[in-house]
Amino acid sequence: MGYENLRPDEIESAGRFDSFDDGKVMFGKQKNKLPAMGWNSWNAFGSGNTEALTKIMADKFIELGLDKLGYKYIILDDGCYKTERVEDKLSNEDVKFPSGFKALSDYIHERGLKFGMYNDIGTNLCAGAQVGTCGHEAMDAANYIEWGVDFLKVDNCYYPFDNATFSNAENARYTFAPNIRAVKVCASDGSFEKIYSAVKDGVIVGRRAEKVNDDGYVTKIGTFDGTGPDATPVGLQSSELVFNVDVPSDGEYSIFVQYATGKEEGVGEWLQIMVEGEMIFDGFLKETESPASFVWSTSPSDEKSGFVCRLHKGINKVRIMNHRRQENTLNSYGRLLKELKRLSPDKDIYYSACEWGKTQPQNWGKKVCDSWRILNDITFRVGSDGDPGHGDWTSDYTTGVAVQYNKAVIMDEFAGLSKGWNDPDMLMIGMDGLNEIQCKTHMAMWCMMNSPLMLGLDLRRVSKGDWIYKIISNEKLISLNQDTLGIQAKRVYSSIAVGDPSKEYIRDNDRVDILVKPLSGERFAISFINVSEKDKEETFKITLKDILKAFADNEKSVYLKAFENAKKLEALDVYTDDTFTILDGCIEVSNLKAFDNITFIVSLSDEK
Repeated sequence: MGYENLRPDEIESAGRFDSFDDGKVMFGKQKNKLPAMGWNSWNAFGSGNTEALTKIMADKFIELGLDKLGYKYIILDDGCYKTERVEDKLSNEDVKFPSGFKALSDYIHERGLKFGMYNDIGTNLCAGAQVGTCGHEAMDAANYIEWGVDFLKVDNCYYPFDNATFSNAENARYTFAPNIRAVKVCASDGSFEKIYSAVKDGVIVGRRAEKVNDDGYVTKIGTFDGTGPDATPVGLQSSELVFNVDVPSDGEYSIFVQYATGKEEGVGEWLQIMVEGEMIFDGFLKETESPASFVWSTSPSDEKSGFVCRLHKGINKVRIMNHRRQENTLNSYGRLLKELKRLSPDKDIYYSACEWGKTQPQNWGKKVCDSWRILNDITFRVGSDGDPGHGDWTSDYTTGVAVQYNKAVIMDEFAGLSKGWNDPDMLMIGMDGLNEIQCKTHMAMWCMMNSPLMLGLDLRRVSKGDWIYKIISNEKLISLNQDTLGIQAKRVYSSIAVGDPSKEYIRDNDRVDILVKPLSGERFAISFINVSEKDKEETFKITLKDILKAFADNEKSVYLKAFENAKKLEALDVYTDDTFTILDGCIEVSNLKAFDNITFIVSLSDEK
């Protein structure tokens, strides 16, 4: 079976755009999982990982006591399968994984750890192997259940229904509506006919679409590509063209669309038309000569050849849209989960979507996934056996701690126990390119943001008591990430914010941020983070009143209510174990070194 047998027009109603925020999950997804902790092979070894190296990493988990700190998953990334299916099945690469995946899974489970694997919703894996799950979900799910897989990282390369990485750019025809010049509404009995101009009469909802006034049409009806760091994740990422159609009486009407198609980012061939909550069309329109060659969807002289619907007397909302970038991807991730749950309903597999934020998974990931990547990779300079690989603090694209942090830090509204977790990719602690202070703050950021803590280094580089070990084994930081409330920190202050620091997307790193994270047991964590490469000698302070105000309109404010009338607080430094008393409700920090952070756990004082 291949992807040709999958019909992108078949979307579960629970997977429609209008259902993203209904609070319901699909295919038996289990809620209330804390962020995953473990080790992934990619940053350490790329496609060069082997069975022998994986066993060494599992043994190092036990030697270093990482398992006792909460790290439990050992995950094989790309490069572990044969390059083609064998009798339509996945199989292990013979040289690198000679014993097979079940034997390796058993080895890991015998040590009290959990076993994870990798695949892709496309036809191929990102490294090229032609073994993607697309069209093979049932068989692959059976393999994963047989092998005892506890974690699945699923990528988004070679995806046939979008222009994802290594996919045909023309696949954007699925994910954008055609350019729209007008819609025409005709009563079936010929008593009414009216043309509505897209530019003059249409209203654009969301941020993606644009009016081209000179030529009188609307383009880019679809969803922002979030793979890169250019656009904020906050706000409505998909756009629609909405018409308020006023008709004289109840009855049957036909809607015609004046359009022009393309096969590129911003203009496609797939159109969705919804009238008063009912989808009346969801599919391809006939291809036009060019994105500037406008035609009517059907002959305007034939009233019965349009898209037929019922309208009521007065104003009717007609939505011209294409939400397929999100709906198709959600549906594809859902297919594999559906098969896993069909075969083993009670099996708890952590499901990690690695689609790099392309389809704004913060909007839909909670329906089927436990975490979702928010950007492209944090590093493209992965290691090998003997080479630690390289990480950066920042870059012009996605490779860097600060780049990933800058986006994830304002995404707290999308995360939670009932939803899942924003994933700014694996930890680069222990790779070349990042010094001890940068790695220390990298860990603090990920813990405060409830990001999955997935180690990405060759663990043979770590010894108990060295600086790498001290960072990845900091129990107080880990406790923030694994706190039972499962609340991602909110940025309540940024030294260069112009507006609301919890929503404003700031890419200039010359700043200090203050993050606050409600914790169980009437506590909260507060982290002062110098994102800059410069020392900051000034004093940064925030009052308890300011913190409570920042959470005032947030449902999570209930966890801070105990502090409303607090007279005395105790603050514990997560690095030094020093404690101090706060009498005036003001928490302040001075002389923050470049890239450094100071993080406290704050609680009510026991003193009367």
